[in-house]
Amino acid sequence: MSMRVSSSTIFDTNVAMLNLQQSAMLHTNQQVASGRRMLTPADDPASAANALLVAQADGTNTQFTTNRNAAKSSASMAEAILQNVTTLLTDVKTTTVQAGNGALSPADKQSIATELQGRLDQLVALANSTDGTGNYLFSGFQGRTIPFVNTALGVQYMADDGQRMVQVSSSRQLAASGSGADIFMRIKSGNGTFVTQANAANTGAASIGQGSVTNAALLTGSSYQLTFTSPTTYDVTDGAGGVVSAGNAYASGQAITVVPGMQFLIKGIPVAGDIFSVAPSTNEGLFKTMADLIASLNATNPAGAAAANAQLTTNLGKAMSGLDRGLDTVLTARASLGARLNELDSLQMTGEDLTLQYKQALSTLQDLDYNKAISDLNRQTTSLQAAQKSFKQIADLSMFNYM
Repeated sequence: MSMRVSSSTIFDTNVAMLNLQQSAMLHTNQQVASGRRMLTPADDPASAANALLVAQADGTNTQFTTNRNAAKSSASMAEAILQNVTTLLTDVKTTTVQAGNGALSPADKQSIATELQGRLDQLVALANSTDGTGNYLFSGFQGRTIPFVNTALGVQYMADDGQRMVQVSSSRQLAASGSGADIFMRIKSGNGTFVTQANAANTGAASIGQGSVTNAALLTGSSYQLTFTSPTTYDVTDGAGGVVSAGNAYASGQAITVVPGMQFLIKGIPVAGDIFSVAPSTNEGLFKTMADLIASLNATNPAGAAAANAQLTTNLGKAMSGLDRGLDTVLTARASLGARLNELDSLQMTGEDLTLQYKQALSTLQDLDYNKAISDLNRQTTSLQAAQKSFKQIADLSMFNYM
């Protein structure tokens, strides 16, 4: 049984086939023009979903890269600032040693004090440095709050102890700021365990050193006071006024042990009534250490040059000890920043490797194989041309051509 095929069916079928071939050729042409294999998710739903996941991971990694760059910039600037602080403190220590020259006149000492005041102002300015975007490097969480302010009570810390953390990888956060209090304010006075001091009213020519710890386990953590009853004897009382010992013999430069575990030296000739104290170390800021040093150089003693020099010797020793520990604190902070920068460099290298892997994965999922696409385009063009010619010949068939 034969089936009749009408002319309209022939035309409709051929037009539909031509449209499909033109659509396929247009799609291939768009792929070649864009360089993408997937023009829409419908082209390859599974690959499109995978490409979306990879693109999201790549975007997250890009954000981590931005965060790492910001953290590295802040850490680098903070390290550079602390390097300047290191140089400044080293210079101040050198100047402090020069100030101990007994041949200096009061005018010379005041000149040194003026120089140190400039250094103190410079130290405050360095501690108030910003990261270039207006955020203070050493102000904890409060990036817009100036951390150090000069008040009637000296330089005070006005920020907090926080650290602004930055997410630098999927599992790691690093600080983009630090607490200035830890670096500049929380420095133990004296030798770090106890601090010695000469009474400002002393009239003798004796000075006291900062001492050392001989056995930390034996220290009581109490305060003590040495009161000279004569140039060669002294009494010791505790913080509550209780007598620890009396009539102790004194010789200049001989080690003194108030209680087991600590010792210090007193040099020079004291007079009856001179007082020296020993107390547990407390936190003292670098600014106060320098301010006290400046005040000592500007001070005068009514009792005369010998008493003034003795007092200055004690204060210079205390200042040197504070500067040494302050420098150690700054160097420790710099070491921490260096370790942070090294970690950021390592994370950045890992991030760059991930970026390359993500780009390669996206290329595999999305990019076009030009050789195959151009071959397909040529084939589709040839097929379409053949179909068009064939359709033209079929369309020209008609009984009227033979009548």
